[in-house]
Amino acid sequence: MFRIKASLSLLLALTLAAPASSFATEHYCIATAGGFGNGGTTFIATGFAVPSEGSCSPWAGFTKTADTVVLSTSGAGCLSSDGKVLTVSVSSIDPDFLGINTPGWDYIRLSRSSSKGSFTSGTDNGQFGGSADAISCTSSLENLPSSHD
Repeated sequence: MFRIKASLSLLLALTLAAPASSFATEHYCIATAGGFGNGGTTFIATGFAVPSEGSCSPWAGFTKTADTVVLSTSGAGCLSSDGKVLTVSVSSIDPDFLGINTPGWDYIRLSRSSSKGSFTSGTDNGQFGGSADAISCTSSLENLPSSHD
């Protein structure tokens, strides 16, 4: 009986000590200028959730553009204090696509009419500029190929 309790205690301690991001399975996707596959770009963040009002959360993931280009992307997403505007500021890098030591910067602003619900419109002022929309992440968007430009 003591062994079972000790094992359960150890399992509980290891579970609580593991970083929360290791359990994050949600993806957050933002399409700009029509999104990937429609002539535009899609930003895919792994483990991102819209932060609470007046705070920011790290954004880490990848961006898909053109037919086969995948860039590494990181930055932050911040929700306004009234909960109506999500601002995502990211940098993306892919030496084969953008050039050596040449990151692409994007400043994405998504808005909604109230502090709850879906973001309905937005813009991207940056490398992959244009209109911006929060979209559902599909399995094809979430797929990170081992071979890409």
